[in-house]
Amino acid sequence: MNGGSVTAVGAGARPTGVARAWAELLRLPALFTVPGDALAGVAAVAAAPNSRTLLAVGCSLCLYEAGMALNDWADREEDAAERPHRPLPSGRVHPAAAFSAACALTAAGLALAARAGRPALTIAVPLAATAWAYDLALKRMPAGPTAMATARGLDLLLGAAATTGHPREALPSAALLATHTLAVTTVSRRETTGGSTLAPWPPSPRRPC
Repeated sequence: MNGGSVTAVGAGARPTGVARAWAELLRLPALFTVPGDALAGVAAVAAAPNSRTLLAVGCSLCLYEAGMALNDWADREEDAAERPHRPLPSGRVHPAAAFSAACALTAAGLALAARAGRPALTIAVPLAATAWAYDLALKRMPAGPTAMATARGLDLLLGAAATTGHPREALPSAALLATHTLAVTTVSRRETTGGSTLAPWPPSPRRPC
């Protein structure tokens, strides 16, 4: 009887452990911060949210989660050495499953954008491309902060494009958000690498050849 109880507990614990691993991989608590950009885009064009706004928010959520899964897949070797407790290096989530999830979530996000209309899809495609480029390469390059800023600006435009079909009016707000993101990301990166916390503006004068 006791053995049966232990078996039952073990069988029930495994799905819970898998769910927790995926929740950690996808950083689910951070999802609550994602809709803000798309909703800011709606506010920027002085429009009322509608059903297409919900599609834009759904697209943003899918692309965000795709980026989370892809980020850990791209960093799996580094995490194995520095963060072995993460879902992939610890073996709780298989790398192939994480990559497949990133692909599926990206496809789902683009499908939602397509349902919202061509203007939304026109924004969502470069947004997805920017997220993939950032995770796979750009985050380790000087262009990393610019890519992050571009993604935030496009996310804001996505909300405007889906809701009204005319994202041009939201360009100033998108540029402001992108500039703020660029500054914060650049300063954060310099803090992480031990450099000055001052943003590198204006640029340093070039040394003579």
